[in-house]
Amino acid sequence: MKNIFLFLFCTVNMLLAQEASSAKDKLQSVLLWKKIPDGPGPAGENKVSPKGSLTHIAVPQLIIHEPTNPNGIAILVISGGGYAHIESGSEGYPTGEWLKSLGITAFELEYRLPGEGWASNMVPFQDAQRALRIIRSNADKYKIDPNKIGVLGFSAGGHLAGYISSTFNTAYYSPQDAMDLVSARPNFTGMIYPIVSMLPPNNNTHSFKSLLGKNGDAESEAKLSVEKQVGTQTPMTFLAQSEDDPISPVENSILMYQALKNNKVPAEMHLFQSGGHGWGLGKKGTNTEEWPKLFLNWLKINGFLKNGDH
Repeated sequence: MKNIFLFLFCTVNMLLAQEASSAKDKLQSVLLWKKIPDGPGPAGENKVSPKGSLTHIAVPQLIIHEPTNPNGIAILVISGGGYAHIESGSEGYPTGEWLKSLGITAFELEYRLPGEGWASNMVPFQDAQRALRIIRSNADKYKIDPNKIGVLGFSAGGHLAGYISSTFNTAYYSPQDAMDLVSARPNFTGMIYPIVSMLPPNNNTHSFKSLLGKNGDAESEAKLSVEKQVGTQTPMTFLAQSEDDPISPVENSILMYQALKNNKVPAEMHLFQSGGHGWGLGKKGTNTEEWPKLFLNWLKINGFLKNGDH
């Protein structure tokens, strides 16, 4: 009987992921680059798993979850996956649709993965930085307030979100057009069960292996640790993680929070007793289901979301 229920559960999840993938194909998309830097990378189309996970990212792009009545807020949504795949089915797509339902314009990032034949391991950072510039450059088109643009990342996507938020002035690629003269600094940052540090003892993640290989040197580990990049210009940041996270130890969020406070950057952190890792919009039966509401309240407190909005 248990096996039957497990089979049905897996089947339902697979069908939901396939349905989401089909719906996603109908959304508007924007290519990031005129000429993709540090190629050649993989050839052909994205590969999509039955659960909606993406690999083989040859052409990075933004999937636009555009609301009927936009409220002026835009959020770049970055799924996790250890920089080895992109968990769009469980993170990026449902989050984009949730934000869209609130009047927030969500831009889901399909970014290049370091292990897919690119000349640099920094290709995800190039894509995220370029994405923020595209969003801000097209503020009028999408009815966005250019001072209300945020980034929200999960797991490895949390690492990417946090990293580009603190290193927004770093030139990750050669400028291609006028958009590359626009600021890439987000106005706020959300990091959900994030990978943060690449330094011991937090250097055993898949993200570490994808970016640094099996044995990174101390200098590279520090350079790619988000907490070491935080400065006074880092955007205000929201953190949420489970204390029993088996993939990204909860110390990651604690390190990030402490770095933010040391630099007097406004920050809010929520640590949940249970929930594990990879819970997207929340795991049923745990307090992690509260994080979307807490995040929205945080946006209201900081003046991004009006009290009359959702």
